[in-house]
This record gives sequence, C-alpha cells and structure tokens, in this order.
Amino acid sequence: MQLPAEAVVATALIEVVRISALPAEQGSPYPGEVVALWAGDEAADALALIETLPGSEQHRCGFSPGWGIRVYEESLDLVLFEAAFCFRCHEVRMHGAAVSPALATQFFDADASSAQGLLALSARRRDVGASVTSE
Repeated sequence: MQLPAEAVVATALIEVVRISALPAEQGSPYPGEVVALWAGDEAADALALIETLPGSEQHRCGFSPGWGIRVYEESLDLVLFEAAFCFRCHEVRMHGAAVSPALATQFFDADASSAQGLLALSARRRDVGASVTSE
C-alpha cells in the first residue's frame, strides 16, 4: 500500500480511531473514539507495517470501516492525512492535505499477515490520557 511519502517522514503522532460512522461530508474526519496514540518508533513501525500491506481486489460490502488513523505533524495542529480501513471490502480510503487523488482509494489483502497484525495493533486499547512522551 502506498502512503504519502512526505507525510510519513513528517509524522509525529498517530491517533487510532475506532470508527463509529461515515463522515457527514467528504473530507471530514471519520467520527469515533480515539483508542490509542502512537508516537516515535511506534508510529514509524505502524506506518511501515501499513506500507507492507499487499494489494487486493475490491470486495463488495458498501465500505464500512471499523478502524482508522489520523496522522499529525510535529505541531499537532495539522492532520497530514487520515486513513479508514474496511477489512470486509479490503478498501482503504485516505484524505488530507498530503493525499494525492491517486492514493485516495486503495485495496489491500485483509487476510495477509501484515493486515492481521495491523488489526491486532489497532485493537489494543491504551489510556489516551497518558502522556505521549511516557510511552
């Protein structure tokens, strides 16, 4: 899977979101609970894992993502991109300042070990009130 390279390099923090619905408007954040924060090596490792997701064909489900990430730059004011993952139809939708139209919709093999690893990593809840520097 391809991620916006300049955003990967600039990543300071990732919010892991348990998505509760589709956004009301295209380009708006996916609503849901932030269940984990990844920074430093953990953020870099997660992005590297996402980049290893093998491609796939689309499966029909109507796109119902369960998990997503919001990727922030150092000031934490700007969301570089947001990605929503649907493990049923194998689709990833991305939007944000760093996302080109060519990267906005991609398909991944949800049964691949890297995809299952990402799903397991996303499902681990953390105390999001804890300081990012203490992780």
